[in-house]
Amino acid sequence: MPKLKEYIKDPVGSIKAKIVKREKDKETRRKVELEFQNGNYSDKKIDIDWKKAGPERYELINNLIKDYNYKTYLEIGCRGDDCFDEIKIDHRVGVDPNQGGTLKMTSDEYFEKYDDKFDIIFIDGLHTYEQVIKDINNSVKVLNDNGVILLHDCCPTECYAQYDFPVINQWNGDVWKAIVEARTFDHIDSAVCMIDHGVGVIRKRPNSKKLKIECENFKELKYPYFIDNYEELINPIKYDDIMGWIKND
Repeated sequence: MPKLKEYIKDPVGSIKAKIVKREKDKETRRKVELEFQNGNYSDKKIDIDWKKAGPERYELINNLIKDYNYKTYLEIGCRGDDCFDEIKIDHRVGVDPNQGGTLKMTSDEYFEKYDDKFDIIFIDGLHTYEQVIKDINNSVKVLNDNGVILLHDCCPTECYAQYDFPVINQWNGDVWKAIVEARTFDHIDSAVCMIDHGVGVIRKRPNSKKLKIECENFKELKYPYFIDNYEELINPIKYDDIMGWIKND
């Protein structure tokens, strides 16, 4: 894998922002131009059709609930309950400050107020690295020993999908930076199931495939680095193989 410092430098001076027509908002154009200037642009794309890659995220969640006989579920970021309403389990808690779920508050407010334990947790809140890494760390603290954490939007297939502000309809944000950092931890094991825009899977067990990367600030990671090295960075696993990986205690 190339050295990270090769990607954290400014881009070649001849690279200029080429704003697509769908970016009509002046503030969005300004932000995208800054991303170009900061070297956070690539015209490469990952060739994945998510509609054909496998089931929806809620199907994976329900399969885990059934296989492990889980009883308690926490969802962070419900947005109209598209996923939350599909979950079949004895006890559900949904946290969202705006729409859906059972508790109207931010995830930070929730973790500060409650310390209930859960068998399975799904993180799909604010799609920024800073928030997601906090949600991961807080979720690990309240996860039961045999539990699983799932994390949506871990594999953006194009540059415009992964800025930390919405540009196109499919906004993954820079969630991928959080799963990359999580893969450097000793106390959790993590991979990305290659369905539904990349569903991160985290277990509380020794890291079986620890990522070795020299990075002091994961926020500074650039998309060109990601797209050239994503298979090493996020540990992608096909849906047919993810259950075996999860059970590999």
